[in-house]
Amino acid sequence: MIQSRPAVTLPQPVPSPAPDLLREPAPDALERTFLAGYLRWLRQRRRLDFSSYEELQAWSVRDLEGFWGSVWEYFEVRDKTGYTRVLAEPTLPGSRWFAGSTVNYAENALLGVGRVSPQDGAGRPDTDVAIVGVSQTRDRVELTFAQLRDKVALLQQALRRLGVGKGDRVAGYLPNAPEAVVAFLATASLGAIWAGCAPEFGPRAVIDRFAQLEPKVLFAVTGYRYGDKPVPRAAELEEIRAALPTLEHTVVVNYGPFGSGALDDVVRWADLLEAAPEQPVAPPEFEPVDFAHPLCILFSSGTSGKPKAIIHSHGGFLAEHLKNHALSWDLQAGDTMMWSTTTAWMVWNSLVSALLLRATIVMVDGNPLYPDLHAQWRLAEELRPSLLGVSPGYIMACQTDGLEPAKAYDLGSIRTLGASGSPLPEAGYRWVRQNFGPEVVFNIGSGGTDVCTAFVQSGPWQRDWAGEMSGKCLGVDVAAVDELGREVVDGFGELVVRAPMPSMPVGFWADTDGSRYRAAYFEEYPGIWWHGDRIRFRSDTGSCIITGRSDATLNRGGVRLGTAEYYNVLEARPDIADSLVVHLEDPDGGNGELILFVSLRPGSTLDAGLRRSINDDLRRQLSPRHVPDRIVEVAAVPRNRTGKKLEIPVKRILNGMPAEQATSLDSLAVPGSLDPVIRLARELGRHGGG
Repeated sequence: MIQSRPAVTLPQPVPSPAPDLLREPAPDALERTFLAGYLRWLRQRRRLDFSSYEELQAWSVRDLEGFWGSVWEYFEVRDKTGYTRVLAEPTLPGSRWFAGSTVNYAENALLGVGRVSPQDGAGRPDTDVAIVGVSQTRDRVELTFAQLRDKVALLQQALRRLGVGKGDRVAGYLPNAPEAVVAFLATASLGAIWAGCAPEFGPRAVIDRFAQLEPKVLFAVTGYRYGDKPVPRAAELEEIRAALPTLEHTVVVNYGPFGSGALDDVVRWADLLEAAPEQPVAPPEFEPVDFAHPLCILFSSGTSGKPKAIIHSHGGFLAEHLKNHALSWDLQAGDTMMWSTTTAWMVWNSLVSALLLRATIVMVDGNPLYPDLHAQWRLAEELRPSLLGVSPGYIMACQTDGLEPAKAYDLGSIRTLGASGSPLPEAGYRWVRQNFGPEVVFNIGSGGTDVCTAFVQSGPWQRDWAGEMSGKCLGVDVAAVDELGREVVDGFGELVVRAPMPSMPVGFWADTDGSRYRAAYFEEYPGIWWHGDRIRFRSDTGSCIITGRSDATLNRGGVRLGTAEYYNVLEARPDIADSLVVHLEDPDGGNGELILFVSLRPGSTLDAGLRRSINDDLRRQLSPRHVPDRIVEVAAVPRNRTGKKLEIPVKRILNGMPAEQATSLDSLAVPGSLDPVIRLARELGRHGGG
């Protein structure tokens, strides 16, 4: 058992007024939810009773073995051998979870864990729909649970014929389509290791990722449509293949009108999945592997250097995603989860894990804003998701344009509205409350690819607060600390996790001595996971707010300013579509230069009047220190393909680093969006263009 460090009383600024309460837990939250069933089980099996979420969360980090052992047992994970100890090595780094267990993620995803709803025996028949694939490239595709299992079985047999076995790497250059799930689960069923990239990534970004892994097989498409725009990728695929000397086979998925074209030496997806006529498909076999055996490799965004190849395990995903999806998201058998994502984002893995609970997943590929802002709401009305995930940017666009989706569409199926990926201004929280009412849980959270889950978020037994995330996740000993590692409450500090989590990475690929892994998370505070965000937890509500990355924090005359504070003010304005702010330090100790980039809405002009209005807004709502020295108009704020603002790369370019070293240019959401930054670097006498 690991004891949390006690909070140290430190001089703190006067706490700001408590945020407005937007939602109380529903009166029947402890009757109908998955969390309610889990609490009943704890009372009956463990004689544990909790009067509040906060009590439950405190126990979950005080008794890590008791909590995570209860998760494994409650959900009845398909474990071939059973474990001998929940947490044999409680150190960070180096924790060892569920020693002795042998599992396979694909088996649990295809068959479902033993408990998929709060009621025993409430599974779903194999004829129910497991996946709905919605695409702008081809017609809609649906797979039942039986069809999904059969396709995985056929592809598993084909991968064996191609020489794939335990520990081999299989890569996917695939869109968010059912074929990606089939390929991932077939790979996992063999104990092989999956890695995915979205086809909108350019060759350099893909090669930077896949070349580290030396894959044996590559699944790919040769094109897709984004909205009404065809995007051929055959030439890019050839360049990628040429840079992967270990590649033995390329499997091309015919995606809409895009076939294998003139590519040589490729295998057609359809040929691999051909079954003998009128013969039943033999069920898939599942290689039992150790809890910590690599399942997949996710990549850091590459916004601050080459992408890190982060190894995630079979057991880590099972334990964490069951806990998260059931107890925080309240996904149950028969529910539907819809969240627009790409195969390169951790949300894709979270989407797939809804299958563990026999929930239907909706895979949306293409431009989520095509043909207009109403597109996602129309689709939600049709497909009836229980959990709908959207981006903070989409919420703000709907708020700015005055959309009222709950009035325009029947969205009564939604119990949870999720959001992640970037900070959300307070106006966005209020818009959600006004449109969806107190019955819907607004679950905005923050975590990372590094753990493929959230550290902080909401849930059915938590309160929702205007402008802040509801609180700490179960099983996550997250805190804010000062430079000496002492806990800070009611003031901003570094986001750390003080105890192991099952989904912390096994390590980084090819980091044989673990030095890169230790340097990434444990150098700042030995024995504690340092995540690199600035966060504040409140003592009165338990809620929290993240102001941005630590290394992007603005240091203005010795006072630290969070970038999210700017965005809350600026992006609530009707004339600003997007913004990004960086601070260039003065090596002589002066105030340096604060530079604000803004993308304007149609009809707005960055003239003297608008500059004055922006400055007045920042001065009045924040402080005089927040007024920028320079405001630069850009057509599009630089973001990566998961929507993250590239604050750190922009700062590095303005400080003289060549752009291609500061970030992967192929990973930009809008190609060329860094060009104005490069031009400004040259104007400043730096060498940002390389």
